[in-house]
Amino acid sequence: MLLSKGLEIEMYTGTSQGEIVGLSDRIVRDLDGCFVREPDSRNVEYTTAPFCCYDRLLCAILRPRKQLRDYLNRLGDYTLIPGSTLSLGESDRFYRSDPNNPYHSYIEQTYHTTVVTASIHINIGISNPEDLLRACRLIRLEAPLYLALTASSPFLDGQPTGYHSTRWSIFPQTPSDVPLFESHAHFIQWTEAQIAAGTMQNVRHLWSSVRPNGDCRPYNLNRLELRICDLVTDPIALLAIIAFLEARLTQLLQEPKFDPLHLSNFSSNELVSLTKANEMAVARQSLDAQLHHWQDGRTIAARDWIDEIYQQVWFIAKQKGFSCFLSPLQKILRDGNTAEQWLQQYQSGLTPQQIIMQAIQAADKQEQDLEEKLCQPMAA
Repeated sequence: MLLSKGLEIEMYTGTSQGEIVGLSDRIVRDLDGCFVREPDSRNVEYTTAPFCCYDRLLCAILRPRKQLRDYLNRLGDYTLIPGSTLSLGESDRFYRSDPNNPYHSYIEQTYHTTVVTASIHINIGISNPEDLLRACRLIRLEAPLYLALTASSPFLDGQPTGYHSTRWSIFPQTPSDVPLFESHAHFIQWTEAQIAAGTMQNVRHLWSSVRPNGDCRPYNLNRLELRICDLVTDPIALLAIIAFLEARLTQLLQEPKFDPLHLSNFSSNELVSLTKANEMAVARQSLDAQLHHWQDGRTIAARDWIDEIYQQVWFIAKQKGFSCFLSPLQKILRDGNTAEQWLQQYQSGLTPQQIIMQAIQAADKQEQDLEEKLCQPMAA
């Protein structure tokens, strides 16, 4: 049996010229279904139901996006914009999607546009709370690897920033100090203390790379939520990253002693510090970043660490029947992530706007082709 997988996908809306335009209030009003607004109207989010089957998950990614593209096209010269930051401008302004929402007011006043980013949140179902917290410990320490695979925000306000993931370099991780949770009880006690102290406004106000999730947090938990990933517009690449995560979690669940609290040479606090440093190194250099391994502190390139895990988990994926979805990960390692490809184009003489415009056209064509080939027979 495969694990269940559901996605929260944030995207920008705008023109075919790459200008980001806020339309989420109209989208949520006019389109029934899975679309929700973010505090800034330039973002819109949609969610997929949790699926075990990768084929069904692929169509759950594509169908709402086609619906949204068709709607935007009816409004005018509007489409979906790749990237995870305000690549071409206006990072100095906040466009409220719901002016009467007090939580949105708090976000705007506290964080301004550092939260106006686009990303993918991957939710993997794990029902046992202690298994889930063990999974969160491992994946939090390896979260930089998923950012390395997905980095897609090298530009801000029309200029390269020096980061491959500008989004993660500016995003306000909140609260600033989040421990490696040692048990479900530890997570409950810590969350209650943060809300009482005001460092979290509510149970959703935990913005870290990984968090336990469920219908009644922190008490009833049923899934791991990986929040560090930049937006991945290529659905095949996204499925490969999800398969990589599922294979690693399956390995963990098959080997109960596979826990950083037992397998690492470092204390819990040292592991948190090491991981923060790894996250920032990956935000700057993604797959080429030099990281420190959580087990023994050895230096290893993100690309090599990913490949090392890939070799460990490929047979698990093959046994479970989803290795064909995992294998495109090697293409990302070979050809580079989105940020690396965009920076190569920039160095060859293209402007950020030209790069974004080309990416818009490529994403539109790829999604249309995939939807027509793979999802139409399931439409009924």
